[in-house]
Amino acid sequence: MIREAAVAGMFYPDSPSELREMIANMVDENAAKEDAIGIIMPHAGYIYSGSVAGTTISKVNVKDTCIIIGPNHTGMGKQFSIMTDGVWKTPLGNVKIDSGLAKRILANSKFLSEDYMAHMSEHSIEVQLPFLQYLNRDVQIVPIVLSHATGTVYREIGRAISKAIIDSGKEALIVASSDMTHYEEQESVIKKDGMAIEPILALNEDELLERIRKNNISMCGYGPIVSVITVARELGAKRAELVMHRTSGDTSGDYSSVVGYAGIIIKKAKFEDLSEPVKLAKKAIEIYINEGRKIEPPDPLPPLFQEQAGVFVSLHKFDQLRGCIGTFEPAHNNIAEEIISNVISSATRDPRFSPVTADELGQLEYSVDILTAPEPVEGIKDLDPKKYGVIVERDYRKGLLLPDLEGVDSAEHQIDICRRKAGIMPDEKVQLYRFEIKRYK
Repeated sequence: MIREAAVAGMFYPDSPSELREMIANMVDENAAKEDAIGIIMPHAGYIYSGSVAGTTISKVNVKDTCIIIGPNHTGMGKQFSIMTDGVWKTPLGNVKIDSGLAKRILANSKFLSEDYMAHMSEHSIEVQLPFLQYLNRDVQIVPIVLSHATGTVYREIGRAISKAIIDSGKEALIVASSDMTHYEEQESVIKKDGMAIEPILALNEDELLERIRKNNISMCGYGPIVSVITVARELGAKRAELVMHRTSGDTSGDYSSVVGYAGIIIKKAKFEDLSEPVKLAKKAIEIYINEGRKIEPPDPLPPLFQEQAGVFVSLHKFDQLRGCIGTFEPAHNNIAEEIISNVISSATRDPRFSPVTADELGQLEYSVDILTAPEPVEGIKDLDPKKYGVIVERDYRKGLLLPDLEGVDSAEHQIDICRRKAGIMPDEKVQLYRFEIKRYK
């Protein structure tokens, strides 16, 4: 299947030399580049949005496969469409579809359909291709076009994409193609775009959808953006960066009715951005699994690690618990030793899970909770599930629950869970303790 260029000569030059020259003036080939997970780029005519697109794509490594998700402006074809075979033609040459990855994504999703019609005249994917080709002439794509739907649909498609990437072991750059607010005066566009950009930078797709609904924000690619945020979070994204925001009025000089354009990069947290307890936990488990040895605490010990305290270390993979083990009270000489011991136990000795493998290390998220000394309390009135963790004790049996857990909204619920964990019957009299935590992520 050959998908002919539909908007060459309109959105961008149809002359290869003119197109190459135009892009050369919009990208910075010497810019420092990052290994981004996802990127958001506009898709208007290059004279309006090309500077935003070029500046943004210049800051990332264009991987050999790019999954491009765009909105359906034409209304043609299936609601949620993917092409799994063929090539896309542009003035700079042909771009192959990564059939293997595309077919994995299609197999994973109950919403996507194999379809050509939705792509035939749609510009939202096509206008991204010359930029990608200019920076990586061997690039392949997976084109996906989405119509209006609920967040549930967009998230499901995002999960289908992330699963395909993980299962294939392939690296891919995920591109959401979207313009921002449409055809309002400059001041209104800037205000509304800011409302949308804020939750995108926080990787909060629910808040994005809610703000779009409440404020009538007319960005066309909100669905692709929700899907890309879902993919990015499942692949370990922790932060996003706004590269550039402009409007069509900045080109035309007419600010009475403009369209907004934003370039955003979504990326993993850098090691140096992590808290000290998480850095230590991450280093300890990676060396233990890869080299089979237990690291020594830092020397000299940072002040944070010099005291003794109970510590819980939780591991998550794709927002799902992957291991959690800790100590109620200190069992080692200092907090550093407590973290090292407990992260190894969480990864290898939690009876609910198989041991973490080396292939999973890049997919783990860490939470380190340092506990205050437990203090006895008289009853439920002294507890607060958001502020305090709970220990329930009956003779030699103890059950513990950390504070501020999703779905645990009452002290009664905390105590019930602790009783069940410790095998303490509902009618048995117990001693209650409370503690606070300092949580590091």
